[in-house]
Amino acid sequence: MTLTTAPDVRVPVLIVGAGPAGLTASLALSRYGVAHLVVGKYPGTAHTPRAHLLNQRTGEILRDLGAEDQVMAEATPSPLLANHVFMSTFAGPEVSRLDAYGNGPDRIGDYLAASPSTMCNLAQHRLEPLLVERVRQAAVGELRFGHEFLRMEQDEDGVTAVVADRQSGLEYTVRADYVIGADGAKSRVMEQAGLTVEGATGLAKVASVWFEADLSQYCEDRPAILYMGAVPGNPPEDGRVFVSIRPWNEWVYLRFLDHGAEFDRDDHEEILAHIRESIGDPTVEVRIKNVSPWEVNAVVAPRYANGRVFCVGDAVHQMPPTNGLGLNSAVADSFNLCWKLKLVLDGSASPALLDTYQAERLPVGGQIVDRAVRSMLDFLGIPAALGFTAGQDAAEQWELLRGLADDTEEAAARRAALAAATDRINYQVNAHGVEIGYRYRSGARVDDGTPEPVGDRDPELYYRPTTWPGARLPHAWLEDGGRRRSTLDVVGRGRFVLLTGRGGDRWHDAAREAARLTGVPVTVRTIGSAEGLRDPYGAWDRLREVDADGGVLVRPDGHVAWRARTADSADELPKVLAAVLHAPAGLSGVRGVARDRGTDGAVDEGFDRDPSPECFRELRYYGRRIAVRGPLRRFVRGYGWSSPSAGGSGTRCPSSG
Repeated sequence: MTLTTAPDVRVPVLIVGAGPAGLTASLALSRYGVAHLVVGKYPGTAHTPRAHLLNQRTGEILRDLGAEDQVMAEATPSPLLANHVFMSTFAGPEVSRLDAYGNGPDRIGDYLAASPSTMCNLAQHRLEPLLVERVRQAAVGELRFGHEFLRMEQDEDGVTAVVADRQSGLEYTVRADYVIGADGAKSRVMEQAGLTVEGATGLAKVASVWFEADLSQYCEDRPAILYMGAVPGNPPEDGRVFVSIRPWNEWVYLRFLDHGAEFDRDDHEEILAHIRESIGDPTVEVRIKNVSPWEVNAVVAPRYANGRVFCVGDAVHQMPPTNGLGLNSAVADSFNLCWKLKLVLDGSASPALLDTYQAERLPVGGQIVDRAVRSMLDFLGIPAALGFTAGQDAAEQWELLRGLADDTEEAAARRAALAAATDRINYQVNAHGVEIGYRYRSGARVDDGTPEPVGDRDPELYYRPTTWPGARLPHAWLEDGGRRRSTLDVVGRGRFVLLTGRGGDRWHDAAREAARLTGVPVTVRTIGSAEGLRDPYGAWDRLREVDADGGVLVRPDGHVAWRARTADSADELPKVLAAVLHAPAGLSGVRGVARDRGTDGAVDEGFDRDPSPECFRELRYYGRRIAVRGPLRRFVRGYGWSSPSAGGSGTRCPSSG
């Protein structure tokens, strides 16, 4: 787009970056009727696959924003993600396999019960155009591709940014009340706002090779997103990762590179030879579409905001691709922020409400980086269990593979170690609690005086539904005039919603009074009464954790703001809503209702690990010591993690330089 006249712009919100985080923010603001401008420095949407896995929480967010149906129509559905495969090569012996992404018989019920949305696989270059289409249909915000954010200055009343049209070279100013920095790693918005990230960068070098090849004969009987190869004759940490983009002929090949070795992205013959070796079938035709070298980082920003500037997604947290948490957390960041911006912009909430974005999302960022790094290190347990060590030649390692099925004590011990190491990968591919079970312990919530519930299963692997304030509202199927609707369909859409049941009539009066005092409507939905929503399976009755006449106040993003066991507490609703909003009209200081500012602590039980010990040189998996060499040695030493929960020694040593 070339600007010719009156280029200067005035908008409530400027979004810098047109990737998944920026487009989600645009779609959310469009849903809420907030005018905004999105600028992206590139001429269009992503031209390579990049991120691809969409978890259930992202599905729920897209559902709320009206984009889930389009995404699911284009995506690879969950049944085709059913496995996680470890192999020598595609054509060679399989090493092990496990059920993935809630498709196993022991997990499928957990995933179906937890959400109306299913996991799916849709690469970024296919996802972004769908989001762009929805943004343009809404016609509330404007998208400008090929426009580059250069610099900004902020004052008490707003932010003045300078943007350049890269085609014409014309610079113009954008005056905005608030700026969202969704411009990815090495964010210029972060730098201009005086924000930084902390952690380890350049931990590993990777080349992503996007290619086409028909591998259906090796995949149709074991459908998966990820196929992990270990070609005998190579170091144990030399993983060969194949990512399915479109079954079964479009792929991304992740090749880990030695830090000391040269890599020529234009030497397609060498790259093809590497891929063909990993496939193990020289007759397969391979066509390279793109080669993109990049580096693995494990960093989190200690602050997500400064004044009127808020950063989301890769700008504030970067991690290995394990667990597929990068894109999903970016979407959740934007969804958390935008309803708060809307209420502050229309004067219904104090700007202090915006402080809760960092209070809520920063702990999540730290924990997903930690989880992704530990998942990456878990992969080292597979070659260790096979008996692969540095210095072995191809013949030795092929013999170890062939001998895995032998009727000997040694082979039995290796099979047991392999089963245990494979089971560890559940923390990457079935980490249901990490994906949808995070809770906000501080921020836009009011405590109800009850202790946080603790589950009886691993909180990273298993999601525990709860209406405890700060948690995501549990999903239950309801009936609305014969239509099947989730509890998550009843809330959201930019509204505060209070859920109650039989005998909860007092909540209607309380909601009207809350709206009168704060200016923010509260929609009351009754579940279980003759005139309300039906609970045909009794699922909501089992999940609500309050009495039938009690109330559960749900924020626009689907997280619980507050709850009351009975309607006797209905009169507290106006004060509670004022506290959640940090309402400017004197209500925020009402005696007896304290705002929950809290501290940036852990988000869910069990997520209290220190992600930055000093250093280590080796790991222990199930009693077997692994010497880490090659490209992963710097990764491991730089990150400094030795996880007891992963079978590691848990020891830490002073830096050796």
